[in-house]
Amino acid sequence: MLAPLDPTPSLRMPTPADSRLPNPRSIAFIGGGNMARSLIGALIRGGARAGSIAVAEPNAELRDALARDFGVAVHDAARTAAQGADVLVLAVKPQVLKTVCTDLAKVAAASRPLVISIAAGIRIEQLRAWFDTDLPIVRAMPNTPALIGAGATGLIANDSTSAEQRAQAEAILGAAGRTVWIEREELMDTVTALSGSGPAYFFLLVEALEEAAVAQGLPREAARALATQTCLGAGRMLVEDGESPARLRERVTSPGGTTAAALDAFAAGDLRGLVAAAVDAATRRGRELSEQYS
Repeated sequence: MLAPLDPTPSLRMPTPADSRLPNPRSIAFIGGGNMARSLIGALIRGGARAGSIAVAEPNAELRDALARDFGVAVHDAARTAAQGADVLVLAVKPQVLKTVCTDLAKVAAASRPLVISIAAGIRIEQLRAWFDTDLPIVRAMPNTPALIGAGATGLIANDSTSAEQRAQAEAILGAAGRTVWIEREELMDTVTALSGSGPAYFFLLVEALEEAAVAQGLPREAARALATQTCLGAGRMLVEDGESPARLRERVTSPGGTTAAALDAFAAGDLRGLVAAAVDAATRRGRELSEQYS
């Protein structure tokens, strides 16, 4: 039987208690897209009051859905939603973030909220300059599995962020999955390349496994079911067993067996080199985005 992995303070699955904000009064989400929706849903499931959450979203259809599904207050203007908020969650595209921050600068200067940004590639110093105020800022990089409560998020805070505010940020992002604090901001580009973009790498692997099995004659429905369940089971073993990926791989691999033959083929194709090149390419693109939107 698999033994549960003991969680650490920086790498853990959320519980309902974890998801409750320390002394929450109000949170304003600026942007009501998929990631904001997943975080709002996770917070409310974890015990946050719908009345403490406001959302600014220009799309009327998205606004109506958020109000209907979660009972939160919705607004079409960012400044209206942000009035009096203790926490601002910036959940908009990087290319519009400068305009959003500039628009919110006076509101933020008056109330000095904790600012949490989930925009890829945008540095804390850029946010501080756009707000033109020394605010507590947490930069976060969640990923799409947050939509089902299985996200992975890297976090880094500036020196103006208190311990309580760090706990608030961790509670908000931790409501939808695991959180890891990063100590050097330049490593957030690697976090983006690893966990932010990582689900796409995983989906590509499952897609390739399915296609390979179909090419061998297995019906597509069976190939997809077996590939997805195999990857789900392997992921659970990584989380629940507590062993390293290398050790789990060794346990599955018998000398001279079928798994060994497949792994030899991966090695011949330099799978590790391809993965390293992919992560490097995504990391460099994250740096380019920061420069592009600076």
